Amino acid sequence: MRLDLFLSIAGLVKRRTLARQICDAGRVEVNGLTAKPGREIKIGDVLALKLSSGYKVIEVRDLPAKSIPKKDGANFYEIKEFLPKERDDDDF
Repeated sequence: MRLDLFLSIAGLVKRRTLARQICDAGRVEVNGLTAKPGREIKIGDVLALKLSSGYKVIEVRDLPAKSIPKKDGANFYEIKEFLPKERDDDDF
């Protein structure tokens, strides 16, 4: 399954277009290597995502066969690490 499609279907990003953009910006790694949106991923791959909410490392547990409800997206990955973005004192 394509990386951008997995990120979108699993609910890690809101839209596939956004998934492509963060991949193109070099903010996604698969098994330690910067990945492009078309990279094929498989079960067991470790993804590192630098998102606006923070840094997230996940392991792919399963690949959805088709679109799924957003609430079921977390069944396809396991969060290994999450470091929330540090907020400035001026942030509300």
